[in-house]
Amino acid sequence: MKPLLQLEGVGIHFGALKAVDDATLSVASGERVAILGPNGAGKTTLFNAITGLLPANRGIVRFDGADITRASPEARAARGIARTFQITNLFFGLSVEENLLLATRGLSPAKFSIWRTDRAAGNERNIVDAALSKCHLESRRDVLVREISYGEQRQLELAMSLTSSPKLLLLDEPAAGLSPAERVVMANVIRSLPRELSLVLIEHDIDLALGLVDRVICMYQGTVLVEGKPDEIRRDPRVQEIYLGKPRHA
Repeated sequence: MKPLLQLEGVGIHFGALKAVDDATLSVASGERVAILGPNGAGKTTLFNAITGLLPANRGIVRFDGADITRASPEARAARGIARTFQITNLFFGLSVEENLLLATRGLSPAKFSIWRTDRAAGNERNIVDAALSKCHLESRRDVLVREISYGEQRQLELAMSLTSSPKLLLLDEPAAGLSPAERVVMANVIRSLPRELSLVLIEHDIDLALGLVDRVICMYQGTVLVEGKPDEIRRDPRVQEIYLGKPRHA
């Protein structure tokens, strides 16, 4: 499969602390990848390097064949990179639909026009409707965000990231803080996303993560320790020791 995202020797250092050190990895078009590792392994910092929130101190980041190492977050988003964050950031006094409309309109060159109305244009309506459908929120369209459950708020954040029609979606702990039932819903939403959309997710719920992806990358102390298919990662003794716990013996 053709690589969509490539990192070559990427490092992010804070003084003597190497948060990400010599990270080399790739994600193919349409591939779904989980990044696992204990707290402090550098997972979210790696996401920040990919999206440009933290520029790499060294190394190269390529996306869709272009070198984006020095590109701004806005330029990377325009190329087709979208992400969610660990902490939900929504407009709680607006409806679900209005949040999606703002996300959609924010991508338009006319977003600062004083002549725009608060009604969705035809193309905006299509984008909003598609995002609601993909994230199973059609019935919550007119409900204020403050009145929907936390699980639905996480679904809405995911829906907002889809309004840009990204090629690559980075999900930073999409199931964090969710109940078991809400985790099932979130897993179904992620699983039902179009297969042509490349996904990279960070998730501490290992069973959830391994059930959603084609390949797993395990990080430890800022470096890529091992990568492989979900079953291979489950059996890897290094992963068991640093993240899953040492296997029990009779």
